[in-house]
Amino acid sequence: MAYREGTPRLHLFDMDGTLIRGSAAAVEISRQLGMLEEIAALERQFGAQRIGPPEYAVAVRALWRDLTEAHVAAAFAAAPWLAGIREVWREIHERGDYCALISLSPSFFVERLLNWGVHAAHGSRFPDLPFSRPVDPAGILGAAAKVKIANRLCAEFGVGLDACVAYGDSMSDAEIFATVPVTVAVNADRHLAGLATHSYTGGDLREAYELVGNPG
Repeated sequence: MAYREGTPRLHLFDMDGTLIRGSAAAVEISRQLGMLEEIAALERQFGAQRIGPPEYAVAVRALWRDLTEAHVAAAFAAAPWLAGIREVWREIHERGDYCALISLSPSFFVERLLNWGVHAAHGSRFPDLPFSRPVDPAGILGAAAKVKIANRLCAEFGVGLDACVAYGDSMSDAEIFATVPVTVAVNADRHLAGLATHSYTGGDLREAYELVGNPG
């Protein structure tokens, strides 16, 4: 069934590289711990697909053995967020639409964005801080999980996949981009070349959001 103007839309946002320009939660957390070289090495392995999300999560949990909530709060505050995130989400609310965040990053970082007005925020489940338990691989999200979560959110909000808009920047967004009809590549890398309905390069989410048109 095709999307009809006037019916609610669900806007699905990636976080790392999309809402955080040129960086990621893991990088910003590691910056607070003085471990940028170590996280850069892990990021290279992950980007080259030498390790997957569960192996990456186990490795960063070991790297972050001294991590506290204070470190996470500082990393969140210092991250290079795009301008206009709260304003876009406020407009989505006012239109009667929905917005959600789906990220492979730790939920203890991702869920902080609930305070900025997103309807739902989903991330990989790590042990509570300070870490005293190992990572459960079952709670770590991969690219395919974005589509599964999107389907659950559609059911929750009463919105069809045909009424979804996805915003992303990298290979982890390719599956969701192939699933929904309207997509926005935000400061994207080569993995999304040719897959996006719209492409945006810049530092303001309001400008990326305007590309969608948002009828109704």
